[in-house]
Amino acid sequence: MGARGFAAMAKKAPTDTLKEIYTYFHPEGQRHANAEIALMRRWGMLDGDELPEPNINLRLTIEWLDRYSDDMPLKVLGSVIPMLEIALDGALLKFLLEEVDDPLCHEVVEKINADESRHLGVDFHVMEMLGRGKLHRQTVKTLGTVVSPKLILGVLAYATLLNKMRDNIVAMGLREERLYEAMNKYERIGGRTAEGRRNPWFQIISQHGKMVVNRAHPYHKPVDALVKLTSHIPIGMIGPVPTWVKGLTWRTTA
Repeated sequence: MGARGFAAMAKKAPTDTLKEIYTYFHPEGQRHANAEIALMRRWGMLDGDELPEPNINLRLTIEWLDRYSDDMPLKVLGSVIPMLEIALDGALLKFLLEEVDDPLCHEVVEKINADESRHLGVDFHVMEMLGRGKLHRQTVKTLGTVVSPKLILGVLAYATLLNKMRDNIVAMGLREERLYEAMNKYERIGGRTAEGRRNPWFQIISQHGKMVVNRAHPYHKPVDALVKLTSHIPIGMIGPVPTWVKGLTWRTTA
């Protein structure tokens, strides 16, 4: 998912330098997924060239990325991708380091962390860059994007994915609070500067993050209900997995 997001952002990059950076980040995201699949195979979780079957909420998010991410403004993708990286990747990698007694796993995670540090450094710099400009103009543009049916579908997929991944991570043994600690970093780091705080999408995602980490917030009732509802969607209704997903492999790749 991260790789696909970076591919879409490369098309929206305002400078040639940023476009080139995102072009590098795209295969790095793919490489991380390949490494994780290789670890799964090493631990006997997969057989042969079998790929893990994504759950329905991942499939819905992948489908949305494939159909609509190229049409989304950089402000949206550039503000959402950091939250997914810092929350899901950050929490999972810490869990693997703490719970898995495998030196190779630790070596792999160290390399992924090195890449992710660069990704997040660029992500938060871009978020600050996107916060520059007249606030009223940014607000009008944001309101125009918020009412887009494509974005509304993306928001529904994003919200249910976070709650589903929360359930999965907790089921693996990770304390729920660790996921929330990772999510809180988004607001702390992204809001360090006035430009970052002026980014309307940073504010929207930060406020959403606060609702997600507050388990007593009424927000969770409808979203958890949506997670249960999506679990009844027949996988055949979504269509085939995009070809870029089939590029995942445990085998060594250049």
